[in-house]
Amino acid sequence: MNWEQAIRELYYSLKYHMRQKWDRVLPLDELLFDRWEKAEYLHFGKGSSIYHNSYVYGKPKVGKYVWVGPFVILDAGGGLTIGDYVSISSGVHIYTHDSVKWALSGGVEPYESGAVDIGDCCHIGANSVVARGVKIGHHSVVGAASFVRTSVEPYSIVSGVPAQMIGTVTIVNGRVQYAFK
Repeated sequence: MNWEQAIRELYYSLKYHMRQKWDRVLPLDELLFDRWEKAEYLHFGKGSSIYHNSYVYGKPKVGKYVWVGPFVILDAGGGLTIGDYVSISSGVHIYTHDSVKWALSGGVEPYESGAVDIGDCCHIGANSVVARGVKIGHHSVVGAASFVRTSVEPYSIVSGVPAQMIGTVTIVNGRVQYAFK
């Protein structure tokens, strides 16, 4: 057996195992690499995971039981803190810097940066962008495909471009309730 056949056999074996155990079909890199091991390598908290094809710049401080989906960008160069029990959906980009004024000024003005802080028990919807300097309060939801450029109060639901408050979260006896405007 040559190396191409060996890799193909490995792929088929891993693909079969993933389908049987988790009912998922994933690309080869996700079959080969363990997302919990990657999170541990990055010093994320206990039980956290991050997909192999997600990018991390800098050293984010990430709590326990955080799920970082595929195709995510975590820019921690300007300071990034993510609390416990946070779900960061596929395609989310979290930035702690931007180069807007630098580009517009022809390099005269510097990059701007600002720490991002995501509280405990938050959900960031797929393909959302969180801009530098934003704080997202505990128990908040960011709707899919939103651009969050201002801070979000705890127990809020925000959505849109730019993200605006569309509702609130209430937790009664451990059960989540939503109220929309």
